[in-house]
Amino acid sequence: MNQVEALEKAILERAELMANECHSRAEAGRKNILREASERLHLREEKETLLAKSLADRAYLRKVQADELKLHSKMDHMRWNLVQVVVGRLQQRMQALTQDEAKYTELLKAFLQQAAKQIEEQRLMVSVNAEDLRRLKPQWEALTSSLATGKVFELKEESIETIGGCLITTADKRVQIDHTFEGRLSRLERKVHQALVERLLPPIGDGQAL
Repeated sequence: MNQVEALEKAILERAELMANECHSRAEAGRKNILREASERLHLREEKETLLAKSLADRAYLRKVQADELKLHSKMDHMRWNLVQVVVGRLQQRMQALTQDEAKYTELLKAFLQQAAKQIEEQRLMVSVNAEDLRRLKPQWEALTSSLATGKVFELKEESIETIGGCLITTADKRVQIDHTFEGRLSRLERKVHQALVERLLPPIGDGQAL
């Protein structure tokens, strides 16, 4: 083998060696690229999974909150209806009470006695509805004298619109006690509603599951 052939052989061997090295490096680079791509894909999939889960959780939370609002609304409506049923029945009972003259008169006397303790003025004005005015006027002096409160109760000639009971004021109207059935019902209605809220229909979240 002459020098030229030897040089060519050496060059070919070197080229093959360099080719093998390049191939090895390329293969290693390809594997590295594939590994990094796989890792990025995995991370992206994880992110997408987390994002999808987050979106799903948010959508579920919004649905739960919407359902809670609907349920609260329904329960509030139920409470209101229950209050109206109770108040309606109370109105019927009060209306019936006005037909029992003996019991109704005793109730009016109790209202007057209570007002006498709460108002300092000696002269008190009493307003009732037209039917009670007609019935009470002839017996008013005897009725109020029996109370022994030391106060003077004057029955006003002008009637008021009410199922029953009475409105008691000072002569200057600066102090007023509303013992009409409507006034007492209005005050009682709030207590009835509160009782229903606390006892019959406790709010959501107070130890109750949806």
